[in-house]
Amino acid sequence: MQVTESNIEGLRHEYKIKVEAKDVEDRMTARLDQLRATARLPGFRPGKVPAKLLRQRYGKSLLGEVLEETVNTATQAAIAERALRLALQPKIEIDSFEEGQDLEYTLNVELMPEIEVGDYSKVEVERLVADPSKKDVDAALQRLADAQKTFADAPEGQAAAEGDVVMLDFVGRIDGEAFDGGTAEGIRLELGAGQFIPGFEDQLVGAKAGDRIDVTCTFPTDYGVDHLAGREAVFDTTVKSVQVPEASAVDEKLAERLGLKSLEKVREAVTDQLKKDYAAISRRRVKRALLDKLAEMHEFEVPPGMAESEFQTIWREVEAARKRGEPDPDDEGLSDEQLETQYRDIATRRVRLGLLLAEVGRRKNIEVSQDELDRAIQDHAMRYPGQEQAVFNHFRSHPQEAEMLRGPIIEDKVVDFVLEVAKVTERTVSQDELTDETTAPIGATPKPKAGGKAKSGAAKASKDAKVKETK
Repeated sequence: MQVTESNIEGLRHEYKIKVEAKDVEDRMTARLDQLRATARLPGFRPGKVPAKLLRQRYGKSLLGEVLEETVNTATQAAIAERALRLALQPKIEIDSFEEGQDLEYTLNVELMPEIEVGDYSKVEVERLVADPSKKDVDAALQRLADAQKTFADAPEGQAAAEGDVVMLDFVGRIDGEAFDGGTAEGIRLELGAGQFIPGFEDQLVGAKAGDRIDVTCTFPTDYGVDHLAGREAVFDTTVKSVQVPEASAVDEKLAERLGLKSLEKVREAVTDQLKKDYAAISRRRVKRALLDKLAEMHEFEVPPGMAESEFQTIWREVEAARKRGEPDPDDEGLSDEQLETQYRDIATRRVRLGLLLAEVGRRKNIEVSQDELDRAIQDHAMRYPGQEQAVFNHFRSHPQEAEMLRGPIIEDKVVDFVLEVAKVTERTVSQDELTDETTAPIGATPKPKAGGKAKSGAAKASKDAKVKETK
């Protein structure tokens, strides 16, 4: 085998590889010998079919297998011999090959960059921490009470208002014909909650018990049922009753509804949950501050294919948000060309940080145990109440997807390692400051104020964090 490096462009390397015809023929002969042991042809006992006849009968089909095997073996040998660390799967293009002649092909690879890890003991970041105040707990208790609110029948003749509940029967028709799924009885609908298609609830504000109303709505163009998407429908609706919310009191009745012994127990549970929530926010913010610092400290070439793949992932998210009518406000007024430049910078930054964290993890032998992976799968399954077993079964039958969970675990473990050696100061703040993303802890790049355009490096870093959170 002859290997010649024919081109180098940064991390992209091209090699011309030649495999002598004899090597290919030896592999073909070995493959025919394997086949002879089991081949059955009329007039011949198993193992006695002549090699020439086997080649005539099976040569063309075997040649493809032999060619693939030869290329794979030669490629692995070339990579191992040069100790190449590949960033992506190699690309192979056959230049010339005919039976009895040398095999020549081109091998294109993208290599991992050489990464010089910095001295993290000199990194300075600030961790914002907050303890739930009495005001915070009281506000959370009131939100909890509001979520547990009860309803009572409205006085006779009282019109429904936003926030009230109406009990409905309806029949939906398109072009005068009832359609599947458009008829229901005894439906409970809270006005203003956005449970039904746009416009439906608005037309019931002001309705009274006993009213019969034709509600005209248009299904969204991205509605999940294709034959209804974008169609106008008229719902013959009967209002059976109107109910109004009762005062959402924070009292012992709230504890009873929640299955707790006392209001004090509810307060303790709410306080504990707020502490966990604040700790999670604090962790996310100090991690972002650290990643911003690491991004400033390291500058190395990123494999182009990895950056392009990451950009395409981000761009699909951007386009999907547009279709949902939920574009990033910071993107307003920017052309697609400007947005593409901005998001390509984010993709490159994200890949660079990912490679850096992976390199630190490799050097420090930071690994993910099977127990940690199992806990990650369990946490993932808990996001789908009632479907936990289906999620477990999915990961069991698709182990490659379970392996994808290792990346975020490694990232968090590396972040913890760096935070241990870095200079981390703590500052106690209020809940408002902890959750105010327009202010940044020391060491972090600030998020632009509303209406600001994300053009600076700081703004791009903040937008990168926002993009990550949507994934």
